[in-house]
Amino acid sequence: LLENIISDMIVSLITYPTFSNTELTMHFGERLIIVSDDGDFMMVRSTTTGLESYIPTCYTAKVTHRWLFKGISRCKAVQLLMQPYNQSGAFLIRESETDRDGFSLSILRKTNTSHPDSVKHYRIRHLQNGWVYISPGITFPSLHNLVQHYSESADGLSSRLTAPCFIQGVDNVREASPMPITIRRPTLDWTDIPMFFSLNLESDNSLISEGLRKAISSYLQMTDGNDHSWDT
Repeated sequence: LLENIISDMIVSLITYPTFSNTELTMHFGERLIIVSDDGDFMMVRSTTTGLESYIPTCYTAKVTHRWLFKGISRCKAVQLLMQPYNQSGAFLIRESETDRDGFSLSILRKTNTSHPDSVKHYRIRHLQNGWVYISPGITFPSLHNLVQHYSESADGLSSRLTAPCFIQGVDNVREASPMPITIRRPTLDWTDIPMFFSLNLESDNSLISEGLRKAISSYLQMTDGNDHSWDT
């Protein structure tokens, strides 16, 4: 049963109802259960609230293979991927708005810098034999093979595919990736230099160059008795 849910389901493209001061019956980006389908309208049950709504079919997107979205615009794809539970590399494939029989791959790229998160889009083209490709240099017999390849390596894309777009009611909340650990170099106390070198700065046999010995000696004379430290 779980396999059927993941392979074929519908997802809400709105938070309903849209006007304020009214109890929400379903949330944007959640899986819905079809109670009845009249074609242009359907009765659905929310997997988060448990409430039912009678809504236009265009308020939903059909999802197959967990990552192939049908009936979704580029704008809605961006909104879905920009949800907070998605991490860098989250993706979906959608029907192209400009190519009737084509598809587009949308990928979320997150950074730990001041640059804002962004979603990149790549057109998936077809060959006459039915194979598909993003870059003409490498083709695939199916969308599944394309997804598998770019899940193993970015291979020219903005990010490697890490996980299908988060769907509430299907996925567990994804924890944010840990921030890189910053290591600070230890502070060097220049007053410890004589002990550090354990050499006589005045000795002609010192391994320290004459110029450096003079510079260190001058510094120590100027800072004698003061407690200064420098970051390195």
